[in-house]
Amino acid sequence: MTGKQRREQLLDIGRSVFAERGYDGTSVEEIAERAGVSKPVVYEHFGGKEGLYAVVVDREMQLLLDMVTGALTGGHSRELLEQAAFALMDYIDTSTDGFKILVRDSPVAQATGTFASLISDIATQVEDILGLEFKARGFDARLAPMYSQMLVGMVALTGQWWLEVRKPQKAEVAAHLVNLAWHGLEGMERHPKLVGDRQN
Repeated sequence: MTGKQRREQLLDIGRSVFAERGYDGTSVEEIAERAGVSKPVVYEHFGGKEGLYAVVVDREMQLLLDMVTGALTGGHSRELLEQAAFALMDYIDTSTDGFKILVRDSPVAQATGTFASLISDIATQVEDILGLEFKARGFDARLAPMYSQMLVGMVALTGQWWLEVRKPQKAEVAAHLVNLAWHGLEGMERHPKLVGDRQN
């Protein structure tokens, strides 16, 4: 095996073990054993478990971000919302191990590399689209970043739930997500007020 092939093998095995056991439950020994190599080989390629984990997370984040941004091909605003929901559901469906890794908090002390930071990146992609829609409807476009976080967060948390139950089918889940998001946006008040006693 070439050095590049060995690195890819270790990444594949590491991805599988991190998804199965989580970061804390994974050891360099187990990764090395499954790869049929000694521990120093893992250290040589990644410097340790943290380095391997960071590369796995970075790859998964890039894959998901590429899938979402690649899916936003245009059309009506509702269609863009459908495309974003489907992209995330497709990622969960086809890269289940990667999604399991991303939804866990990263033990590596960094501002990036967590599911929350990834959701924020995706929300930024949606923000521009939502901002244009807000302007067209006479809403304050400065609120688009907050609403994009809400929308993407809703899809992401629903995806976590769906990963466990796998029912109903992906297209039906996407349809319901879009139904709630779209009709929620459609009936939105320009200046929402709280109806309860608490005001701050």
